[in-house]
Amino acid sequence: MRKRLDLTRPVPREVIVECLRLAIQAPTGSNRQGWRWMIVTDADKRAALADWYGDVFGPYIASADDDAPKSRVAESAIWLAEHLHEVPVHVIPCIEDYTKGAAHAGVYASIYPAVWSFQLALRSRGLGTVLTTLHLPHEREAAELLGIPEGFIQAALLPVAYYEGEEFKPAKRRPVEEITYWDEWGSTA
Repeated sequence: MRKRLDLTRPVPREVIVECLRLAIQAPTGSNRQGWRWMIVTDADKRAALADWYGDVFGPYIASADDDAPKSRVAESAIWLAEHLHEVPVHVIPCIEDYTKGAAHAGVYASIYPAVWSFQLALRSRGLGTVLTTLHLPHEREAAELLGIPEGFIQAALLPVAYYEGEEFKPAKRRPVEEITYWDEWGSTA
């Protein structure tokens, strides 16, 4: 999806809002609904986010085995890192840290169903995205840039754009029968 993002086509605000209306129907822990959505369309702010992403991406991709040929996934990740600043909309899903840092699994479990619902809503409208987290080592700087208050966790960065092309193939995955166990770990029967 990354390399198929249309960097030239604007994404209307109404489409983002429509997709978010669907996303917030997702379940959330204790029905707290502590999510907030930071939509970034300002070019300078997108560039700053892309720079922080790139600071982390460089060492991340360099740690890959240099002797192995780059996979299609790695190539698309590199493409995104090089073009992230051009993606017309960056969405940062945030969640209120009601545990004050004590139990993040529950906090993340309250935002990721909404994130996935948002991504599905986008896809059904001809938009593509990918869930990224590499800007998070710079979460404090991003919060300052965007005015995100204390007490909210940035869960991801979702670059959003219309996608080019029509065809999609299922991703290569191991057969579900190999990774599903019945009644005991490792028992596939």
